[in-house]
Amino acid sequence: MQGEMGCGMRFAGNLILVGLLAVTLVPVAQADGPDRTAKSYWLHMNSTPTTDQMIDVEARRRSYVVLNAWESGLAEKFRAANPKIQIFVYKDLSSTRSYACTDGVDDSDLPTGVGYCAADPGWFLLDPNGQRFEYDGYDGHWQMDVGNTDYQNAWADNVIASSKAFDGVFMDNALFACDTYHEGVCPASYPTDEAMREAYRSMLANTRQKFVDAGLKTVANMSNARLHDGAWDTYVEYLDGGFDEWWLTFGDNDLLSEYPQGWSRQVAEIAANEAKGKITWVQPHHSGAEQPFRYAFASYLLAKGDHAAISEISETDRYDNASPWRAEYDWDLGTPAGSYRSVASNVFQRDFTCGTVIVNANKTGSAPVTVRLTSTHTNEKGLPVRAVSLPGTSGSVLRKAC
Repeated sequence: MQGEMGCGMRFAGNLILVGLLAVTLVPVAQADGPDRTAKSYWLHMNSTPTTDQMIDVEARRRSYVVLNAWESGLAEKFRAANPKIQIFVYKDLSSTRSYACTDGVDDSDLPTGVGYCAADPGWFLLDPNGQRFEYDGYDGHWQMDVGNTDYQNAWADNVIASSKAFDGVFMDNALFACDTYHEGVCPASYPTDEAMREAYRSMLANTRQKFVDAGLKTVANMSNARLHDGAWDTYVEYLDGGFDEWWLTFGDNDLLSEYPQGWSRQVAEIAANEAKGKITWVQPHHSGAEQPFRYAFASYLLAKGDHAAISEISETDRYDNASPWRAEYDWDLGTPAGSYRSVASNVFQRDFTCGTVIVNANKTGSAPVTVRLTSTHTNEKGLPVRAVSLPGTSGSVLRKAC
């Protein structure tokens, strides 16, 4: 799914004295306090080759991994290397796959919950002309009627039966718009976005207890939730967590600033989940360039608690090798002094016992804002600083002795 740039606000401030400015508190902290370092995950969903060494390294430093149903052998290796890692199996909520059906027989291990050959014809979603929907850009992906109770039950029962080697299920494509994957054309059964969202809420609510009883955690891909009021929270109510596939940076030069459907909406996804003890996976898109990396990473740290994890991607849908491991992920900032707060227009700060995180969420290209620190910190280049100057859509993670 494509990212979207919003309209930010320009702030041409001079010097902000932290501790002297009247601040606005933003309630995002988790009561029992976050981990002292970052969490990360690995979406290994393209079935590319792995080695035992690769698994051993990544298992020890990732908190979550997603595999395909036919990779249960890899799940055993990950668990042997790190008994604490949580291993999820990929399953698409919204489609069945004709390419996984040969001579009338579905594959034994599927990327979906219902096989194309076994699916009841009444479970396929239809356009206003009575034709089945095939995902634009994804051949052999046929959209299903998630509001159909029989489909819901079959999907959940099949997924649970095939997930015994895993700790949870990664539910791809929890959609919000009725024309997703077929722009401009909505299903006959769900002609509006709200009707489509109600169908997904029905599926998540009606299958929730099945997954709880099976001891399987559920995390859904809820890309673009920020564009729909309340959408993230109403889906997460029936899940153990959410994944935002397009989070804050949509490329090196396409960074999401603050506006009603922008920066704060995506940071609030982490905050809301942490308050409920739920998982959040966020995925910035960039090449590793300094500004988008620091903007996304600092924004993540503003809200993270014990459950949120970050992993960048440089090429859309390239879910093969693990994302780069950043040295910053191992930085120990200590415990947070509280929630993040506003220190200027669309500029936010969170203090830790061993550091400070600052984000300028104003529009890219807006004037830098200088924030003075209350003590000497070490910046990302290892230099001592008493203030930082950040232009729009940038961030800084600063450390101090503690």
